Amino acid sequence: MKKLLPLSILLLGVVYLALVLFPPAPKSDFNLDGFSRLPVLLNGRLKPMDTVARTTLLMLQGRQRVTNPDGRALEPTEWLLDTLYRPKLSDTYQVFEITHPDVLALFGFVAEDGAGKKRFAFNQLQPRLDELDKQARLIAQAEEQARQDGREPPDRNAFQRAVMELRSHVILYDRLSASLVHPASADFLGDLQKFQTGLDAGRAALRAREAGQPHDEAAAKATLDAAERFGFMAENGYLRAIPPAAGDPDSDNWRNAGTALIEGSGAGADGFADRTYAVQLYAALGRAWATQTPAVFNEGVQRYRPTLAGRFGDRLAKTDAETRFNAALPFYHGMVLYVGAFLLAVCSWLVWPDALGRAAYRLVGLAWALTTGGILMRMWLEGRPPVTNLYSSALFIGWGAVALCLVLEKFFRNGVGSVAGGLVGFATLIIAHYLSLGGDTLEMMQAVLDSNFWLATHVVAVTTGYAATFLAGFLALIYVFRGVFTRTLDQATGDALAKMVYGIVCFATIFSFVGTVLGGIWADQSWGRFWGWDPKENGALIIVLWNALILHARWGGLVKRRGLMALALFGNIVTAWSWFGVNMLGVGLHSYGFMDSALFWLIAFVVSQLALIALATAPGVKWRSTAA
Repeated sequence: MKKLLPLSILLLGVVYLALVLFPPAPKSDFNLDGFSRLPVLLNGRLKPMDTVARTTLLMLQGRQRVTNPDGRALEPTEWLLDTLYRPKLSDTYQVFEITHPDVLALFGFVAEDGAGKKRFAFNQLQPRLDELDKQARLIAQAEEQARQDGREPPDRNAFQRAVMELRSHVILYDRLSASLVHPASADFLGDLQKFQTGLDAGRAALRAREAGQPHDEAAAKATLDAAERFGFMAENGYLRAIPPAAGDPDSDNWRNAGTALIEGSGAGADGFADRTYAVQLYAALGRAWATQTPAVFNEGVQRYRPTLAGRFGDRLAKTDAETRFNAALPFYHGMVLYVGAFLLAVCSWLVWPDALGRAAYRLVGLAWALTTGGILMRMWLEGRPPVTNLYSSALFIGWGAVALCLVLEKFFRNGVGSVAGGLVGFATLIIAHYLSLGGDTLEMMQAVLDSNFWLATHVVAVTTGYAATFLAGFLALIYVFRGVFTRTLDQATGDALAKMVYGIVCFATIFSFVGTVLGGIWADQSWGRFWGWDPKENGALIIVLWNALILHARWGGLVKRRGLMALALFGNIVTAWSWFGVNMLGVGLHSYGFMDSALFWLIAFVVSQLALIALATAPGVKWRSTAA
């Protein structure tokens, strides 16, 4: 049985992936899959409606799952359709996450009032939205007054940050509902058809009124009312779902529905339908969804798709692939495999070391292969190297560290590489998940970062240095835990861990140094100076210097095995500061990924590493393992 165990567990992992990576289409009479793949231009890139739904839900509530008041689970696309076309129903879905107690009190809530004790519906928020706006105005006024006085605006406290975040979420929700139809219209398609029928007469009436001549006041008023509604949609509509007109050389000149309607109104009744075809089709989809007539809805989706294929065929292939990629959730399932591998590897130190060790190694390899596929898919979708923002850096750091763990386990075969691989892989994917709550993770690059060459050299090299330095620290963590809390750290394992940490630090030093030098060359090309003591530059330099210090301390005999581990643990703090901490300063040319909410977790991580360093070095700490 023990001989078959590694292969059996690997096959179970493969079967698990086969079941979860290819989920069946949602069971519905409506063609939800077809609608979810329709393209929309948002935040500088063409993406499917599916991505809009998922990223918006992550921003609003930190998860993609939605249930209606009856308790039925909704697909993200169903929630989006209700928000676009049935706002009164969507207003009952509890998708606004509120956790700050003072913000809860602002709305008269206690935690138990919401779904999961922290999520609330728009209808629950609406009675006190004026108070939310008032608080937001007070915050903005205080910041503006500071600027007028020549002072730096005061840092927002936790309550102010929570207020501004919730207000931005409410605005986003309102803008989403005004994207394709006017939210106050009961039948927007019928309104458009009436407008088209009376367009020429209405324009003639307006011209006559301006000239002081007799005119049809009802026709003039109807045209002005329609123009007002179109203007509201143009100003507030969130989605740019209407493709550029035929013959437009700019393939990125997508517009929201309101803008397209305003432009189409100038063409007269004969040209209105041609210029607003996509708007009217989306309005028809809205009527079909609101009246729950799937046959009409499905016909509209099927009819619209071919109109885009001729001009946007290559880009549609990417939006289709992105929809499938979203549904597969490869990084979530990678987390599951990493946890399983970690548990197997830890158990291998207790029983069946050979069988469970090989099973854990193979499971780590399967999770790493899955993550590799996910990163490669993101690279193809974005047309960029693997690291372009904080989210992708978390993926790549985990990927690189696990790759090194697989190499270590291949040579040492003691379970340490598998334990470290499972732990680091899971931790970095968890970090990536929380980074994804900020919105689209395939966002457009900032101008200074728009260089595939430097992204593929400097950024990849520096991030590889991060990965290796973190890995050395996590190996040291395993050493300290096994030495203090267990008797499993024998002489051979201790020697192996010391060799692993030393070798990984050498690797990290090379990549950190090369990446930092390349970054200086890039800075010279972008900003006209090689080095400017920017916080991010200082962080990169500190990593190089700290890794060099570890090596010199080891070479000079200043530290033995425990000292080496303590220094490697402090490398975790140095790297975390360079990776996240400098962004929290909010200053410098490299603050591309400010994550204020990560401050608590960064502090907690630093404290945990300092506690481990104390365990490793304090003379009063008794180590259970005599080999340490």
